[in-house]
Amino acid sequence: MKLRNLALVAFLSVTALFAQAEEYVAGQHYKVLANPTMARDPEKIEVVEVFWYGCGHCNHFEPTVQAWKKFLQADIDFRQLPAQFSRQWKIHAGLFYLTKALKVNDKVHQEIFNQIHKKRNPLLDKDDQKAFLAQYGVSEADFDKYDDSFGVRRQLKMADQLVRSWAITGVPAIIVNGKYMVNASSAGGEDKVFGVVNYLIEQERKARKTL
Repeated sequence: MKLRNLALVAFLSVTALFAQAEEYVAGQHYKVLANPTMARDPEKIEVVEVFWYGCGHCNHFEPTVQAWKKFLQADIDFRQLPAQFSRQWKIHAGLFYLTKALKVNDKVHQEIFNQIHKKRNPLLDKDDQKAFLAQYGVSEADFDKYDDSFGVRRQLKMADQLVRSWAITGVPAIIVNGKYMVNASSAGGEDKVFGVVNYLIEQERKARKTL
């Protein structure tokens, strides 16, 4: 594991341990959403990262997200959801759900960030996407079968509806259980985002115990 990732894991483990002791304030460290949404699995506490592959901040934040995921407990349902604020964003969102449909997203997710931000390959053209995914065993026939398929279009529509419901205007943003939004600005920096997220998770756990 790279030194940076080891440091992230160590930092986030400490953040998780002390989240309960820290006090965060609504309207200051996180936003209470005006239009809360239901979790896809009501038995779990849902955490959603809204992102865009082309976003430099999202690219920088991704290792922190992956390090935090190592500490997920069984009652947490985490997922990433692409925003679609422009044509480019929608193309990348389609690529995200296409790779999900092709069952290769776990293999290519980080490399898509690398292609865009390090190798200057924007992956906005279908031929470029095909060439990229071919490296991971995706045939042109399978690409064409799932690209712009009903399933992908449905996922895009549902994702866009959620982002609009949450009134998100920038990424990356973390939504906790459809009720709260946390970002670097509210938390006081990227390195503090998951401290607030962990705190909110604990509040949701406590609320469930009182029901």
